[in-house]
Amino acid sequence: MSSIVNIQGMNKYFGDHHVLKDIDLTVDAGEVVVIIGASGSGKSTLIRCVNGLEEYQQGALEVDGQALAVNGGHQQALNIIRQEVGMVFQQFNLFPHLTVLENITLAPMKVKGIAAQQAQETAHRLLERVGIGNQAQKYPTQLSGGQQQRVAIARSLAMEPRLMLFDEPTSALDPEMIGEVLDVMRELASEGMTMMVVTHEMGFAREVAHRVVYVHEGCIVEEGKPEDVFDRPQNERTQAFLSRVLKH
Repeated sequence: MSSIVNIQGMNKYFGDHHVLKDIDLTVDAGEVVVIIGASGSGKSTLIRCVNGLEEYQQGALEVDGQALAVNGGHQQALNIIRQEVGMVFQQFNLFPHLTVLENITLAPMKVKGIAAQQAQETAHRLLERVGIGNQAQKYPTQLSGGQQQRVAIARSLAMEPRLMLFDEPTSALDPEMIGEVLDVMRELASEGMTMMVVTHEMGFAREVAHRVVYVHEGCIVEEGKPEDVFDRPQNERTQAFLSRVLKH
C-alpha cells in the first residue's frame, strides 16, 4: 500500500522551544490515523506541518509524492500539496460575506479553473452528502456551529483531496452538535478517505481509527491499533493520559 504521508526524523522549533522531536510517521492511502495527547503536546503543529502551514527545521516530510523542504522551500510542491490536502480547523474559517454555496465553489473555480456550473453542481452534491443540502443560499452566521463545520468539510471535499486533515474539528462546538460532525467524518472514513485527525473524542478514535498515535511533549511515545492503545497501553505516559481522559 502506498504512503500518502511519510515523515522521517522531523523536528520543529518555535524559537528555542522544541515543539516536535524526531517524528517518524507514515500514513497509507485509505488509512485513518487519529492523533491524541494533552493540549500543548504538539499534535496540531504536527498536522499543520503536513500541509505546509508550519515549517519544520530538521528531517524529511513527503506528502503524496511531494517533498516539503526544510524551512518552507519548494513553493511549487507546496502549491500542489495545498490542492491535494484538505484541512478542517477548530474554527470554521468560512468567509462571512459569502453564501455557503459561494464558500464551497470559490477555491475550485479560482485554483482549479473549474467552470461555475460544474463547481455549483459539486457543491450541492457535497452539501447533500454532509446533510445540509437546504442551506446553500444562507450565510455562515445564519447557521449553527455544527452546520458551519459541515460546510467547512464540504468546502475541503470540493477540491477532491487525496488526504483530509482535521485539527480538533469538534472542540469549538456545543456538545449536541459534536455528533453530527463526527457522523460526517465516520462516513468519509467508511468511504476510504485518507485522514489524519487530531481529536479529544476518544470514542470516535476507538471506533474509526485504523491507528492511534499518542503524542507527549513533542514525541510519539506510542502508536498502534485502537484496541491496543486504549486497552493495553505499553507506555506509562500513555497509561497516565488515558486514565485521566477516560475516567469520566
